[in-house]
Amino acid sequence: MNSLEQAEDLKAFERRLTEYVSCLQPATGRWRMILIVVSVCTATGAWNWLIDPDTQKVSFFSSLWNHPFFTISCVTLIGLFFAGIHKRVVAPSIIAARCRTVLAEYNMSCDDVSTCVL
Repeated sequence: MNSLEQAEDLKAFERRLTEYVSCLQPATGRWRMILIVVSVCTATGAWNWLIDPDTQKVSFFSSLWNHPFFTISCVTLIGLFFAGIHKRVVAPSIIAARCRTVLAEYNMSCDDVSTCVL
């Protein structure tokens, strides 16, 4: 392969990688918003649960039963993590890091928006 063909291949790879990462951005943004909302709900529910004076007087399960907002938001947050939300939130970064690893073998690199550099 001559250098012109290599440059064209690199540009094609860069365009495809940029396209793929940019397609992930809207979904990643939605997952981040969901994670933020559920985390804030869990923190708010936890605060209300902890400052309730009845929490110390009743059993743990009764306390959870008395605070359904905290219980539901906590179960939802745990469910989201089991479903892999932590991977979906950082997916573009994972792809860029893996591309950096592969491109390093060829003395090349790419940034977080997947622009390749010789």
